[in-house]
Amino acid sequence: MEQELLKNNFERHGFKTSFFDTKEAALDYLKDQISGKKVAIGGSVTAQEMGLYEALSEKNEVIWHWKKAGRETLMEARSAEVYITSANGVSKTGELVNIDGTGNRVSQTLFGPEKVYFVIGNNKVCPDLTSAMERAKQIAAPKNAARLQVQTPCAKTGVCVDCNSPARICHSIVILERPSNGMEVEVVFVDEEMGY
Repeated sequence: MEQELLKNNFERHGFKTSFFDTKEAALDYLKDQISGKKVAIGGSVTAQEMGLYEALSEKNEVIWHWKKAGRETLMEARSAEVYITSANGVSKTGELVNIDGTGNRVSQTLFGPEKVYFVIGNNKVCPDLTSAMERAKQIAAPKNAARLQVQTPCAKTGVCVDCNSPARICHSIVILERPSNGMEVEVVFVDEEMGY
């Protein structure tokens, strides 16, 4: 991972950054940083692989719709002080790319919480914004569609064809170039493959 390049480009854009060799070290860091807070977690295989929900539940009120499904849980998450998610693609030039079906995950990264953490495995880091967008559409989205067992072409073939399927999970794409006004955003880079 090109740590110095990532640090320079993301911090130049107003993001905070931290770097860890392992997901365990990143998890310890997040546990130290977040205590006594209302925390929401966005849909994230990365968060699941880290055991984030269980670890943060020790000292925080944690809301995650993967643990308790339904609109009520999604709405409750909107009042969180801290939001944690990942991204579908990250550019070395300092942008975060996310695709969302419901919009809860991308909206929380734009407005609401005081602090947002993006936890990023090295597999999601791309040379530039174009390749980060391509990664989000052609790697992350088909894998998520297959995981969710939706009836879309990409879930079956592993290739995005920009379908119009009623089960399509790609309704919005957000490119975060800078943190929103009044919001602190930290990108937690982990030098391991995590999530899609």
